[in-house]
Amino acid sequence: MGDFKELRAWQEAKELAVLSKAAIAKLPRDERYALGDQWRRAAYSVGLNLAEGASRRGPTEFRRYLDIARSSLHELEAIFELATAQGYVPDSEMKGLQVTRANCARMVYGLLRKMSDRSR
Repeated sequence: MGDFKELRAWQEAKELAVLSKAAIAKLPRDERYALGDQWRRAAYSVGLNLAEGASRRGPTEFRRYLDIARSSLHELEAIFELATAQGYVPDSEMKGLQVTRANCARMVYGLLRKMSDRSR
């Protein structure tokens, strides 16, 4: 697949992890180890799986890592819903996170479609 850093999906995932760190710091102290830790791991998982998958041979292996990244993006969507419902993160900041997550998800879905087309 080449250099993972050239993937737009990875660049967006990197931005998502950076934005997430700032938002996680705003969580109440009692949520930093539960919700915050889960949020951090899911945010890191997206970019790390894109990087690892891009180094694999062939579309089938890359697709497996893309599926994991996609699952982490869905997990982040649920985490954002929980954090919003409890008022942990200001709406303006959450909106930026949601837009970045959605952009990354579109790119990951695009890569999945591309890999599916190659395997046919």
